[in-house]
Amino acid sequence: MFLQILFWTIGILVALFVLAAVLNRPLRRWVYQKEERKAREQFRHQRETLEAKFFDLARQLGKPRDLTWVECDWQPNVTFARDAQTGLLTAFAAVNVSFEAVEGGDMEEVEAVGLLRECAAVFHYQEGAWGTGGRALFNMNPEDAVTRLGDQYIPV
Repeated sequence: MFLQILFWTIGILVALFVLAAVLNRPLRRWVYQKEERKAREQFRHQRETLEAKFFDLARQLGKPRDLTWVECDWQPNVTFARDAQTGLLTAFAAVNVSFEAVEGGDMEEVEAVGLLRECAAVFHYQEGAWGTGGRALFNMNPEDAVTRLGDQYIPV
């Protein structure tokens, strides 16, 4: 009797393990899709606030060197992707940035300083909330960013 219970218990545990292994990928995909829908909606509602936070943080970073961020002209394109290693959901938003040279800096005499710069602003969705560190990928639109960083990000 004891051996029968032991075999049944082991059999059930093996079946549960196999079932978990088989369902792992579809279940993870379902969870990711649910998170993506919620995150996209949240991004759309919070975009103006996120853009302002991005601008403030980007200005404080001091990049590019000897330039001051003057204005961000936000474009409608946003591309979403997942970090290939961590699964972290990331949004790349199109923005044109204008700068002015820091007085006395190396860029003061450069004519190109006044030109608009295309970039992709980076936002991350973590623990149910969007945030940014003010990171800008210059000379890239959102689609280019995901393509160029293809080994790091998976489009969603």
